[in-house]
Amino acid sequence: MRFGLVGTGHWARVAHAPALTATADVTFAGVWGRDPARTAALADEFGVRAYGSFDELLSDVDAVEFSVPPDVQAEYATAAATAGKHLLLEKPIAHDAGAGRALTDAAAASGVASAVFFTQLYRPEVRDWLASCRAAAAEHPWEGGTALTLGSVQREHGVFSTPWRLERDGGLWDLGPHALSILLNVLEPVEAVAAHEDPLGTVHLVLGHRGGASSTVSVSQNVPTAAGLSYARVWGGAGHAVLPDQPTTVVDALSTAITELTAAARPGAAAHPYGLAFGARVLDVLVRAQGHLDRARDDGQMSPQ
Repeated sequence: MRFGLVGTGHWARVAHAPALTATADVTFAGVWGRDPARTAALADEFGVRAYGSFDELLSDVDAVEFSVPPDVQAEYATAAATAGKHLLLEKPIAHDAGAGRALTDAAAASGVASAVFFTQLYRPEVRDWLASCRAAAAEHPWEGGTALTLGSVQREHGVFSTPWRLERDGGLWDLGPHALSILLNVLEPVEAVAAHEDPLGTVHLVLGHRGGASSTVSVSQNVPTAAGLSYARVWGGAGHAVLPDQPTTVVDALSTAITELTAAARPGAAAHPYGLAFGARVLDVLVRAQGHLDRARDDGQMSPQ
C-alpha cells in the first residue's frame, strides 16, 4: 500500500515519517504540506517525493496519514475519503461535531478503512491491560474510573506549542482524547457529561456511563514540567486496575497502526476497532464537554448535559 503524509511539523518529522519509513510492506510515497519549503525539507530528509499539491498526492497514493491540526485534518481527510483513500488519523478526528460527521459519513460512503492514532491503544502493554480489564469485568463489572493527564505546553512553550493547542482548551482537546481512549475501552458508553475549568487551566470532567458507573478525567496543558503525569485507574468488585508503564515507543506504536490499517483495508476485513467510529465517540464527549465549559463561562453554572 502506498502512503502519503499530510503535514510537515515536528510530530510529522519525529513520529509519522519515521514510522512510515520503518513499517514493512508499505511504501512511503511522499509528503505534502501547505508550506512548500517545509514540505521539501521533510521529503529530502526521508528521501521521498515532495508533492506540489494535496490533489497531486491523492492521485498517487492508496492511503493518507495525517499530522495536522484537527480542523485542518477533518477538511482534508473528508476529501481523501471521498476520493477512496484509506485514512490514518490523529486524535481528535475533528474540532466540531459537524466536521466529524462529514468525515465519518464520507468514509462510510466510500467504504474506506480508517484508524485513529490514540497512542496508548497501539502499545502492546496497554492492550494486554485492557484485555485483562475486560476479562475481569465479565465477573465483576467495573464501577468507576479516573484518568489524570498533565502537560506543560501552554506554560513552557516547547515544540508542541502549536496554535491549536494554545488557542482552544488545549488540555481538553489534546490530552483529553488520551484519557478518554482508556476509559471508553473499559467502562460502558458515556451518557452524561459535566465539565469545569479552574482558574489555572485544568479541566475536570465527570462522566456518567451506561449502567450507573461514573468516571472523572482531569487534564491540563498548563502545569510546570515537573508536574507532568499520565495516569488511569478503574475499580470495582475485582479491586483496582492501574494503567501500566508504557515502554513501547511512539514510532513503534504508530508502525503498528499503519500495519493494522493496511490489514483493515483488505476486502472483507473487519473495521479497525479504533477507527472513525471510535474516534467519533471520543469526539462526542469532547464536544459536549466544550459546550458545557462555554455555557459555564457565560452563566457560571455546571450541570450534566
